[in-house]
Amino acid sequence: MKINHTLLHGLALSIIASVYIIITFMIKPRIWLQDYPQDIQDMIPPKDDQEKRLSLILGFPFLLLLFCVPLVSTILLKNHNPDFSYFSLAFNAFGVAFAFNLVDWLVLDWLMFCTITPGFVVLPGSEGAAAYKDYWFHFRGFLIGTFLSLIAGFAIGGIALLL
Repeated sequence: MKINHTLLHGLALSIIASVYIIITFMIKPRIWLQDYPQDIQDMIPPKDDQEKRLSLILGFPFLLLLFCVPLVSTILLKNHNPDFSYFSLAFNAFGVAFAFNLVDWLVLDWLMFCTITPGFVVLPGSEGAAAYKDYWFHFRGFLIGTFLSLIAGFAIGGIALLL
């Protein structure tokens, strides 16, 4: 297992995905409405049809990024040493995905969203809501992301093994 390989690709995914999230927040934060605490969602109108379409248009490449970077990383690892075990490949894919999950939780959620709370994350009509400081909400999201990273790791490890 090459931990540097996993860390490098996890860092790359974290930077690319974080920049993508921040840019989309600056363009139209309501596309992330489903990821806000329920108290904030309850304060503002639901997404309109245009926002729903934009969520799909911008959400698909984001999900593709979250899947493809760990997959490519794991395929590269396997090509470097075809004798890597399934668990080594799965651990690499998990590690790359988990690195982003960790950055998303600590940097984007806790630091940016909860601590700094820049204006571009505050949805009109929810200004001053206590839920912007709901650290527990984001920790639960981190736990869910950890589980999803584990599932993705096992699946991507298997895909890489078969390729």
